[in-house]
Amino acid sequence: MASILRLDDNHAAVVEKLVDLYTDLFLHEGYGNMSVEIKFLKKGQKEVLIRCGKDYRFVVDYPQDGAPKIAVRVAHNSLAS
Repeated sequence: MASILRLDDNHAAVVEKLVDLYTDLFLHEGYGNMSVEIKFLKKGQKEVLIRCGKDYRFVVDYPQDGAPKIAVRVAHNSLAS
């Protein structure tokens, strides 16, 4: 699996934490739970709250003129049978 992330540092930190927590949950020998909440803050910012045993809070910039210009592409490798 290959990922190409074209994000500013704030968004990249959120995505990196999500991937790290997902990996930890997947490799854990038992039940795991993760949730993500995104809320508007003051002008031009959003709060991203990741809950997974602990709370991880990020504040990221959000442009006022519409959707942010964020490109995330994930390539999946299929398994040959």
